[in-house]
Amino acid sequence: MHHSLIDIPELVRLDADQGIVRIPYELDVPFTPRVRAIVDTAEFRRLSQVTQLGLVSRIYPGAMHTRFEHALGVFHNALRYLWQLGKDRRFRELVDCHTAEVLMVSALLHDLGHWPFCHPIEDMGLANLPPHEQYAAEFLAPQRELAQVLRDAWHIDPAEVLDVLVPQTDSPRLRVLRSILSGPIDIDKMDYLERDSLHCGVPYGRNFDKQRLIQSLILNEAGDGLAISSKGKTAAELMVFARYVMFSEVYWHHAVRSATSMFARSFYEVHPTLDLRELFQLSEPETIHLLRDRCRGTSCEPLLAGIFGPKRQLHKRVVEYSHYQHREMYDLLARRPFEFLVRVAARLAADLSPIVGESLSGTDILIDAPPPHREVEFHVDIHFPKEHRYRPLQEVSPVVEALARRQFDDYVKRVRLFAHPRCAARIAALPNLSQHVEQAVSKV
Repeated sequence: MHHSLIDIPELVRLDADQGIVRIPYELDVPFTPRVRAIVDTAEFRRLSQVTQLGLVSRIYPGAMHTRFEHALGVFHNALRYLWQLGKDRRFRELVDCHTAEVLMVSALLHDLGHWPFCHPIEDMGLANLPPHEQYAAEFLAPQRELAQVLRDAWHIDPAEVLDVLVPQTDSPRLRVLRSILSGPIDIDKMDYLERDSLHCGVPYGRNFDKQRLIQSLILNEAGDGLAISSKGKTAAELMVFARYVMFSEVYWHHAVRSATSMFARSFYEVHPTLDLRELFQLSEPETIHLLRDRCRGTSCEPLLAGIFGPKRQLHKRVVEYSHYQHREMYDLLARRPFEFLVRVAARLAADLSPIVGESLSGTDILIDAPPPHREVEFHVDIHFPKEHRYRPLQEVSPVVEALARRQFDDYVKRVRLFAHPRCAARIAALPNLSQHVEQAVSKV
């Protein structure tokens, strides 16, 4: 370890048995006075009132963990990455003590701008919606307690952290920090795959060798991002696979997507009446209370009651179209604007009312489809020392070639129609349902 990094107290205490805070699974996170100073600010404490997976807990009851816990896990990963990369001469020449501390603080604060149910709301692509990374600037404003703690306890200008989270300037040094925080093999994914998997009670996100992957970290050929040595190849493949299976079994599980569609449709209905700037500073319970209040008396009231009320009642899946089955139907609805899907669902409800023998409202049928933006593609290089060359992982891995490119989104994210339990069975039984959907699309 280079002498400049050994001066960082949190790195020195990485294996200490005191001055720590413990998070699942048996993880000891160094908790120095200056880390505590950040964690104790109102801006950071707020993350303990925002769950990591939002609506997933309606299907996986254990998924109640918070952004607060996740942030501590990502911070711990930052220390482990720094410890490993500190063995790389080129990294030490690029990243001095202060830069390493900026990375540590950025890791702790990477989700600072997250508001409750952030991802379902962002996926809707509404106008005037700030990306949550940019929203972090709200909480790092000069007059806030958090900004003062960064200056006083860490001697870090909040603008330095914001520049990592929301790129303003560019340099090899900053590209390395951003690649550690948000790249193919980053400290964020490394934590959430394992943590989400743990709390959901599924094994999928934990089936990769985290230790081996961290031990194989090096800088890429250009010296402006992460790469891995050849001994980490299998661990990297397993991480790609873990992410794929977590999307298919948890994040895009059909019942999770039903709850997400019900929430998104309700939010779409009331968002013009909301002050989003104020809304996004609320805790999760406050957000739920406000949205239910605004939906009272509208057709969306039962949707939010079905998710958050005393009796869970989710819409049922009536048909599903995937990229490799029913490709034409998938292409008709995937990656279309949210407003378009709302109009198609309302048209379909009107068309089907006489056929199923009851009046269907515009919220009895919901259409869920992959949003316009895609998940990050997996580009990382592997260093083969005997050949003295770097090769892209997908070039040497059939698993990554298949899963980490466009297919990832196309295969795990389906187009689905959900309907109220009252009428779902009758709609699902219609012999020509897809034709009705096509007609509804053509009329919109």
